[in-house]
Amino acid sequence: MTRNADPGTPGEGDPAADREGGPSDGDGATAPAGDDSPRPRRRRRVLKWTAAVLALLITGSAGAGYLYYRHLNDNLRKDPLNLGDNKIAAPTPNAAGQTPLNILLIGSDARDTKENQQLGGARETFGSTPLADVQMLVHLSADRSNMSVVSMPRDTLVQIPKCTDPEDGTVYPASNGRVMTNQSLGHGGPGCAVATWQELTGIHIDHFVMVDFAGVVSMADAVGGVPVCVDKNIHSRDSRGHGSGLKLEKGTTYIKGEQALQWLRTRYGFEDGSDLARAKAQHMYMNAMVRQLRENATLSSPNKLRRLAEKATTALTVDPGLDTVKKLYDLSNELRKVEPKRITMTTMPNRYVGSRVEPTEDAEQLFRLVREDIALDGRDAEEKPAVEDAPEEPAAPDDEIAVRVLNGTRTDTLAPAAGRAGTVAGLLKEKGFTDATADTVGVTREKRTVVHYPSADLEGDARRVAEVLGIPSDAVKRSTEVSGVTLVVGADWREGDTYRAPEKDDTTPESAQPLNGADDSACMEVNPAFSW
Repeated sequence: MTRNADPGTPGEGDPAADREGGPSDGDGATAPAGDDSPRPRRRRRVLKWTAAVLALLITGSAGAGYLYYRHLNDNLRKDPLNLGDNKIAAPTPNAAGQTPLNILLIGSDARDTKENQQLGGARETFGSTPLADVQMLVHLSADRSNMSVVSMPRDTLVQIPKCTDPEDGTVYPASNGRVMTNQSLGHGGPGCAVATWQELTGIHIDHFVMVDFAGVVSMADAVGGVPVCVDKNIHSRDSRGHGSGLKLEKGTTYIKGEQALQWLRTRYGFEDGSDLARAKAQHMYMNAMVRQLRENATLSSPNKLRRLAEKATTALTVDPGLDTVKKLYDLSNELRKVEPKRITMTTMPNRYVGSRVEPTEDAEQLFRLVREDIALDGRDAEEKPAVEDAPEEPAAPDDEIAVRVLNGTRTDTLAPAAGRAGTVAGLLKEKGFTDATADTVGVTREKRTVVHYPSADLEGDARRVAEVLGIPSDAVKRSTEVSGVTLVVGADWREGDTYRAPEKDDTTPESAQPLNGADDSACMEVNPAFSW
């Protein structure tokens, strides 16, 4: 992987993140002069995310002896999972001992080979620092009944945390202000993209899978074609030459290779020409591809599986937890347990800031649903809530419970609320928790107030603290990152002596544009101006 030894970080709107000194329209053309639309310009970043999912679903199926197995393992490139300093506690197992899985899929625009350069465009960017132009979080529920996918626009403005390059020790300081999220890959590798996602969402990420341009195209060809639908003939090309060049007849067409690349790049000609329309087309493609993989009998051919495994493993960079074909195969088996009808594709709700975007309040709602392992298709609401088990040991007397209180009220836009740890620690003392202390040294952030405990013998104590303060029981979580009962005052309790838990709303925001994986009737609306 090409690494950038310069730790400097471009600020908001910096053209370095757009490769060619200016924003691209995402179809390979620079936006025309006089175009005042606030839409973010996206560049060529095509099948990367679909290829990563494909790799997870089929890699490991074509083993042919130990030597070949080792060969496939050697094909895989490996990088550390998290290059940041802050860690997010893993979710608490459910009653059956199951935990959800969160996998970050990264599409790199690396142009480190002639093949990648040809596919990725601009020669002047050959060998330059790669960008994470496609980022999608795959959430597999603890009981393996459903899957949620959240994609983040590449030009989302975020704070990139401090990251350390594992190869040469270069320290990339935290970004000075908000920058485009795709720059995180150049701060030491995919582990910095993981760190950035965790900082933004509060979601614990278990694995990452990264794929480049060349791997995307070769693996898409290996699938044998994916069915897509348009409601009119389409030719994505305007009078000034803008557009992907996609040309399809009305109805359903099986696409692969260059045509599939064009489909996933197309903005001109789909609906209103916005990136929202392009994201909808991408989600349709991904859902159709998953259905094809589940139904396509040709994948039972050993030779085709062997070729597919070869292409998949050479295209991927993974974390140490997925560093063998066996581990990838085990993960693919977990993913296969979910029926398409329980897969929900979404895009992070966002609003424009100039030509960039930022998360909205609906985005936090979406992140919370993922953090709490709530299905985005709404079917969890039909199930009866689980009965809460009693802790292994009852709580100690209040005056014997040691509680460490941290101020986690800092957000992306607000500084920490001054003195909150001391205020809440004092409140606990008034309520009889005489061993409550404020930790004014520890630095953390939590969107929601939580009570952590390290081991089963302290669960009763943690629940008692939450009960006295009116904190819901689902905010009491086991964590290996603490040594005793630890109350983190979150951004939802920046003032006052009484905690008011936010009203629970477990519906997926409409602004996330949810698309069900079993919807095979979806058809892209074509703008009549691009029909023929």
